[in-house]
Amino acid sequence: MNIEDIRNYCLGKRHVTEHFPFDKDTLVFKVAGKMFLLTGLKTWEKGNPFLNLKCDPEYAEALRFDYESIQPGYHMSKKHWNSVYLNHNELQPQFVLKLIDDSYNLIVDSLTKKLRQELDL
Repeated sequence: MNIEDIRNYCLGKRHVTEHFPFDKDTLVFKVAGKMFLLTGLKTWEKGNPFLNLKCDPEYAEALRFDYESIQPGYHMSKKHWNSVYLNHNELQPQFVLKLIDDSYNLIVDSLTKKLRQELDL
């Protein structure tokens, strides 16, 4: 997987926007104005790509136990975010996409029913 694969996948989801709210390096994807994925472009250039993804706290712990490539979220709430390292070849692309889906769905599920209905989510 490369950064364009990730970008295209995220932008293919409903109501997703991309931003650089922190600096010119940190690419953030949001749904309905809430972050679900962050990644540093320089880490991709340096050959150490990773994604910060929102995750259910219990599932986050289980993933960290099962996979070396999944660690507590770098510069994020360690309880609610995981850093998913992609250069270890431990994680299959379809599994990474599932983790992105899970993060996106956590945000969508946290939206009010009214907003979900307005956005048709």
